[in-house]
Amino acid sequence: MLIETERLIIREFDIDMAQAVHENSLDEDNRRFVPDEVFETVEEARETVEFLMSQYGSEDGPLVYPVFTKVGDNIGYVQLAPIDEGWEIGYHIAKKYTGNGYATEAVSAFMPYIAERKGIKEIYGICLAENIASVKVMEKCGFTNLFEGVGDYQGEKCEIVKNVLKL
Repeated sequence: MLIETERLIIREFDIDMAQAVHENSLDEDNRRFVPDEVFETVEEARETVEFLMSQYGSEDGPLVYPVFTKVGDNIGYVQLAPIDEGWEIGYHIAKKYTGNGYATEAVSAFMPYIAERKGIKEIYGICLAENIASVKVMEKCGFTNLFEGVGDYQGEKCEIVKNVLKL
């Protein structure tokens, strides 16, 4: 799999990316909004990368792909993960790369590709309500708001925003 945009490359993981995955996972936004995706050691990141690589042939997912700048910096990921309602988009751009529109660019390029590959017509986007940057990414990518209020987020009741994109 290879997706190229004006500034980004999205492709499959390889095991040599464990160090970058570890480093990208440690920022305060990741700890705050997706703490289950923080890898305190390179070994934890390596184990996760190995698992994610094993999912590329799976129909179940999650399907997670690293995002690179055109100069080769690994800046985060985009993903499609199964949820009860169908499939959910996920993404993270490391803190030092945020504020440049990379998440919007990556999500906009990834969704049509992965929707066609999976044969799906809608993708959900769910985030904590306080994650304003993520809410804005979904708005810019054409998602429609379904719900704002207390809901389940990573096994806890939290203020969330739930959106859907019809493809």
